[in-house]
Amino acid sequence: MAEDLKKMYRTIVTDHFPPQMEISFVDGARRQTLYYEKVTWRIEGEDRGLRYGENPGQEAALYRLVNGNLVLGETETIQPGQYLASDIELLQSGKHPGKTNLTDADNALNILRYFTDRPTAVIVKHNNPCGVARADSLETAYQRAYMADRVAAFGGCIAVNRPLDLATAEAVAAQYAEVVVAPEFEEGTLAVLARRKNLRVVRIGNIVRLQQFVGQRCVDFKSLIDGGIIVQWSFVPQARTAADLQLAQCTHQDKTYRIRREPTAAEIDDLLFGWLVESGITSNSVIYVRNNTTVGIGTGEQDRVGVAEIARDKAYRKLADRYCFEAFQTPYNELADPDRRAEIDARVAEEKGGLIGAAMVSDAFFPFRDGVDVGLREGVTAVIQPGGALNDYQVIEACNQAGATMVFTGQRSFKH
Repeated sequence: MAEDLKKMYRTIVTDHFPPQMEISFVDGARRQTLYYEKVTWRIEGEDRGLRYGENPGQEAALYRLVNGNLVLGETETIQPGQYLASDIELLQSGKHPGKTNLTDADNALNILRYFTDRPTAVIVKHNNPCGVARADSLETAYQRAYMADRVAAFGGCIAVNRPLDLATAEAVAAQYAEVVVAPEFEEGTLAVLARRKNLRVVRIGNIVRLQQFVGQRCVDFKSLIDGGIIVQWSFVPQARTAADLQLAQCTHQDKTYRIRREPTAAEIDDLLFGWLVESGITSNSVIYVRNNTTVGIGTGEQDRVGVAEIARDKAYRKLADRYCFEAFQTPYNELADPDRRAEIDARVAEEKGGLIGAAMVSDAFFPFRDGVDVGLREGVTAVIQPGGALNDYQVIEACNQAGATMVFTGQRSFKH
């Protein structure tokens, strides 16, 4: 019976989607049409499209934009031919990609586009990053992203913004991943990655031009249960530099409340890094960042204080697992020695899960101070959020009482 259940994950669904698709926007006599063609790969002598959709048994197809132009108001969509995840080059297919593999790769690129200045690694699982880091070398960036949440990274999609080198390839091959995406693969790396037979190795040359995708929009489509469609412009973060941030202040009952301490250069670096990573995370979300590395990521919760607590708790758990794995090559949950567990627990508690000196990032305003208090109690020193709540003054006071700084972006960053 167990073997029969496993077969569904190896099944290749033959889809019935046609080879072309057209989407027209019609306003009286004016018609703007986008033209798409279905994407397939030549694998084992056959042309194959997506393996299946979100689950085995769901037919799915990938289409790339090949022609057309759409202008709505003053905004123009991305032009055809600037391909990223919609036209990947499979260097090693393993089990060829399904819908989730492609959307994970796409969201990794969505985040990576803001970090072209330094080597950066993004690990995505179920369309949310579980670890993001940038550093002076790609190997360091990958190791930091991986150890930020080693458990969740299992079976994830790894995307990097530099050619994959041998050292990083060895680190990737030592773990289990579903997909690795890079602009290029240095000599010898494909042989290293081939040790993982089911790993999808994907080359996307346009990663080197990701900077061009900053600020560009496409059209998002969301299908409803009855076949209706919601259409919206894709999200573009407006706060991308220090000049775009405003020191938090507000007026309440004729009194002005201001943050007393301006952020340091290092804090601004972490605040911007976290805010741009946040744009690729399912809301309601709160994350913590330190030294350009995610420390705790809370996603998809219904209340802001709850997601702040989840991100905090994950920071503690993931740091304990990291210390355990580094010291004993054993996951924390499998460590039987009570003395060693107590030693790790004490270290993590003293360091407050790595949150001392971290930045706290919220994709929407804090309706009450209880949300930001979660991070402040752990030693967070800098906060970034959109601002605009009736109780902004409470949150400002909370930060001032803790000696923390806070900036507003003036823009919400929801992603559903």
